[in-house]
Order: sequence, then C-alpha cells, then structure tokens
Amino acid sequence: MVDEVDSILVDEARTPLIISGPSELSVGLYYEVDHIIPKFVKGEEIKDKYGNKSTTGDYLLDEKAHTSSLTEEGVFKAEKLLGVPNLYDPSNIETLHAVQQALRAHTLYHLDRDYIVKDGQVIIVDEFTGRLMPGRRWSDGLHQAIEAKENVKIEAENQTLATITLQNYFRMYEKLAGMTGTAETEAEEFAHIYGLDVVVIPTNRDMIRADNPDIIYRTEKEKWTAVVEELVELHDKGQPVLVGTVSIERSEHLSELLKRRNVPHVVLNAKFHEREAGIVAQAGRHAALTIATNMAGRGTDIILGGNPEGLARAEADPGKEPEAYAAAVEKYKVKCAGEREKVLAAGGLHILGTERHESRRIDNQLRGRSGRQGDPGASRFILSLEDDLMRIFASDRLREWMKHLGMEEGVPIESRMVSKSIERAQKQVEGRNFEMRKHLLEYDDVMNKQREAVYHLRRDVLEGKENRDWVLRGARAIVVSLVDSYCPEDKHPDEWDQEALEREFKDLFGMTTAQADVSWETINRPQLLERLTAAVEQRFEERERTLGADQFRQLERYLILSVLDAQWKDHLLALDHLKEGIGMRAYGQRDPLVEYKRESFDLFQEMMERVEDQVVQYLYRVELVQQAPEHRHRQVAHREQKAEASGLAGERKEAQHSPGSTTPTTVRRSTPKVGRNDPCPCGSGKKYKKCHGAGDGTAPS
Repeated sequence: MVDEVDSILVDEARTPLIISGPSELSVGLYYEVDHIIPKFVKGEEIKDKYGNKSTTGDYLLDEKAHTSSLTEEGVFKAEKLLGVPNLYDPSNIETLHAVQQALRAHTLYHLDRDYIVKDGQVIIVDEFTGRLMPGRRWSDGLHQAIEAKENVKIEAENQTLATITLQNYFRMYEKLAGMTGTAETEAEEFAHIYGLDVVVIPTNRDMIRADNPDIIYRTEKEKWTAVVEELVELHDKGQPVLVGTVSIERSEHLSELLKRRNVPHVVLNAKFHEREAGIVAQAGRHAALTIATNMAGRGTDIILGGNPEGLARAEADPGKEPEAYAAAVEKYKVKCAGEREKVLAAGGLHILGTERHESRRIDNQLRGRSGRQGDPGASRFILSLEDDLMRIFASDRLREWMKHLGMEEGVPIESRMVSKSIERAQKQVEGRNFEMRKHLLEYDDVMNKQREAVYHLRRDVLEGKENRDWVLRGARAIVVSLVDSYCPEDKHPDEWDQEALEREFKDLFGMTTAQADVSWETINRPQLLERLTAAVEQRFEERERTLGADQFRQLERYLILSVLDAQWKDHLLALDHLKEGIGMRAYGQRDPLVEYKRESFDLFQEMMERVEDQVVQYLYRVELVQQAPEHRHRQVAHREQKAEASGLAGERKEAQHSPGSTTPTTVRRSTPKVGRNDPCPCGSGKKYKKCHGAGDGTAPS
C-alpha cells in the first residue's frame, strides 16, 4: 500500500533511482568552462519566406522541451574562448560535454527555484513538493556545472553502479495499491503502466468550499499588485489565508511586498522547513497569513482556529516537560475553540494561488487544504499572461483573444473560458510528461531484462549454485572461440594461425598447446578442440586440488562477483552513451527503440563474454600467498568499505565470510604487468585498454 500514490508512481517516475559511486573524471574542467557561458547571447530560430531555417545568437533555448543547445556561432565562440581548435574532435569530447552542461546550468536551472545553496552545497528542491532533497544529485555532470556556476566546491562526479525506474521497481511487487486525494486525472496512466484501476470514494462530509474562477492579468506586476490588495482585504476581515507560490523566489518576493504594506505574515518554504510544524499549526488561526510553496500542499492538515497540540509544543517539550505540555494543550484548546468560531464566521480558510502548476493535481492539492471535513472555505487563482505556464504552454488563440478584448492595465479578466483554456494547457503538459515517463519505461524495460539476468547470476554466485560448472562452461566456450578464430573450418590446417592460438591459449590458461598434447603436424580440427578442452578441464581440477576445494570455491565466488560488478558498471555507462545518441537514428528512417534493443543486446552479449574471459583468465593464472594477520585485517576492512559505497556491502560480506572459508588470500601476478597503452598480450594488435583491458584498470595476472 503506497501513501500519496500519485506522487510516487507518477510525479517521481520521470527520475530513475540510481546507486552511484565515484568516477575518475576530473572536475576542474567545469570551473574552466563556466566563465565563458555568461558571454553567450540567446538566439532564436527564424524562417525565410521559402521555409528555410536559420539561427541567430550563440544558443537556442526551448523552455517547453526543457533544452538548450549551442548554435554554429556558439560553437565557434566556445572554441575561440577555450582555445580549442575543434570541440567535436574525439579528444575534446569531455570539454564539449562540460560546455553543454554549463549552458544547461545557466539557462534552465535557477537558484531558489530548482535548487538552493546552503552551507556551501547545492541542494535540489523537489519541483512537486517544494522540499529539499539533501544527498540527491543531478547526474551526467549537471550538478558539477551548477556548483561551478554558484562558485562552491565541486564534488567529484559519480558513475552509475545500478539503476532502475520507479515503474519497474514497483512492478516487482506481486500486489500493489495506493491511496491519494488526487488520482482521478491520472487514471489512464495508472491503468496503462501499473494495471491499477482508480476508484473515487465519496467524502465523509459534503464539501462546501467555493472554488472561484481564475482571474488573469496582463503582466506579473499587475498580478502581484492585485494579490497584495486581496490579501490586505482578507486580513482585515480576519479570514486566514494560505497563499500558494511555485518557487522559493516567488514566495520571498511576495513577502517583501507584504512587508512594505506592514501586513503580518509567515513564510513556509524549503529554507525554513525546520519550522514547518509550527507554521502549519498556526495557519488556520484568526487573521493568519501564510505564504507557502508546494510544501503546504500534499498531506498538510490545517485546523481552523489553530492546532492546540502544535501550539503547545512551541511552549513545552512533551518528552521533557509532560506536565507543562499538558497544561499548555488545555489552555490552547480553549483559545483555539474561540478562534475557530471567528474563522468560521469569516468564511473559513481561503486559498489563494498565485500561479498554475504544470499538473492539475498539484493545484487540486493546494485547494484541498481548505474545506476539509465539511468546513467552509474558498479558493481562487490570480494569474498573469507572463506566468511560466501561460507563456510557454498557453495557446496562441487564447493570447490573441485576450488582445482583442483590449485588456487595460490593472483590469483583470474573470471568465470560465479562460479557466478552461488554462486547464487545456495543463492537460497538454500532463500528456507530454506522460509520454516522457512512457518513453523512459520503454527503454528501461530493455535494460530490465539484462538487469534481471545479471542479478540472477549474482544471487546464484552468492549462494554457490554451480559456480564450478559456470567457470568450466566459460572455459570450454573460450576454447571453442579460440579455435573458431584461428583455426576456422573453411581453411586448410596449413593456413591456421598456430602462433596466435598458442600465444592466446597460454595467456588465458597459463599452459602451452604442447602441454595439451597438440601435435600440429598430424592433428585435425575436432581433435584440436577435444584435446584443448580436455587439457583445460584437467588444469582446472589440478588447481582445485592444489588450492583446496573450499579455498577454490571462495576464490571463484570472489572473482566472479568482482569482475561482474566492474563490467556491469561499465555496461551501464555504455548504455547511457548509446541512449544519448540513439534518437538520431530516426533521421535515417529507423525506429530508435528497435535500434536500442538490438545494439544494447549486442553490448550485453559482449559484456558477458568479457566477464567469462576475465574470470577464467584470473582463475587459471592466479597465485595465492598467505598474508600476515594484521595486513589481512586491513585489506578485508578496506574491501568492506568499498562494497558499502557501492550499495552491495551485505552481499560482498556474504561472499567473503562464507561458511567453510579459510585463510583470506590475495591475488599475485605470475607474469609482468601489462600497461594500459601497451600492445595487448592476446596478439590482436590493439592497445591493452582497447582489447582485454577494456573496462578494467588492471593487467591480466
């Protein structure tokens, strides 16, 4: 059962859950590129009379799609300012990425709306709840770009270790249900994505709140003037008011306007979240005026006349001073009861929205703070044509219609037709966001199959299921692959590449083909396969006997987990890069999703082959030596810390401290280390980092 189910399964579903770890990328580059962005000039796309498109300025900003991109002129300017001859050269790909993220940080993400800076840290503000999200960071270098923009310390960039969308996470449960007051508008999505029906339950008592039509002004200045006048009038009347704003910045702007009129009020936003309980406790009192962001929306219960327990808690701590607290509660019960009568006479809690949100549900949550349990109340939204929703999403027809009405300064329009038009704009945004969530899920469904396969393998390895058979299957598959590569069926034995086969066979298995009883003068292909396979199996059994079965099982488990985790992490990065550019396939009349499915499957197969190769190579070549007890303890502690950082600590401990395990061991090379840029020992002619060292920071042992 999920509480506030639409918030979790719909609003949050655009952002996948990510477990991340430190990356090796440098952060100094973000400081370097940040200072050039303010020099860029915003441009626009224009068409000539023949329909040909051209651009002006250094970058284009599309607020509707939430994107910004450099124009050709912008690329030239960036190259000149950074002293880079060609930003699109592969060697400058990190610089290009940093420039693009810095541009997004300056044009799409704003202080006191999308984030705040507190104690030298950039903290994200949840766009739906208005609350701070400490510990969460934007991915792909965006957070670092914003830190550079705000001139605070840049934290190291993170790399994805594991990821899943909320949709796929919750679909793992056999049974799923939820409760919320605002699910009806998202009934289609609940049915399509989760297979859940939305059932509307009647209210306990009749709802008598008066929801007034929207009032709309031409400019923001006129709107704020009208909002202040309305608040002064309601305050003089003694009616409590909750004012809803869309950002910290707007809430503070309105607060300044009210201070100039000497109107007492309190502000509830992410900067003052520690005072939330006290502010909400007083929000329903006589003549109370509360300015709030979305924090005061979902789940906030405002009691008319005030909350006796909340008010008493401000005077005495119930844990430390129970008697004083009980006395304060009794005192405030009498006071709040008297104030409740005054508030009811004044018309109950009045909700004043200063801007429409992208989602109707958030507006409905704000309205829903008033008129609870049959109490009287009222709500109204005061808007302007310069509000973000109206400016970005309202139809051109609505703007033209309002111009023809000849709106004068300070004269509002109050019309059901305007309210309907705004509602249509919100539906348009909701539809777009639904498509985004559906699109995200379609791509994650592809990865989900791979994720299930990898996690199933990890679980089997941890439980010790057929680890021995898995390694032997991998060894046999490698033998077949080597023979297919260097001794193909369609070539005569004289044309076989015997040297390459011998070199790679020795590099992988630590033995020569002669030790496998291979005589090149008389052997045929089936015999070659049979003898190499038999030699590999025999070598495996010899090492098993030499090291001891229990020790060998522990080593198998540790190596499979280590290699699998490292390769899966790199595979996720490769999928991120694939996803970034896959949309371009549409220009070639190809379905990007189909192309992504095909190429991601190829990448997955390659990853699993690399896992097999590396595990077999390490297992056949590793030498074990006993360690001093103190050094051993330090290494185990260090491994546990690293495992905790990746979110896999429990599983790693299970692998390292399994029943029957004996003296911990370390891996030692029996051959010299191969450098990342040295020729790969396999004989492919490629650099080691591009061949067997791909995704691995160490040379083969």
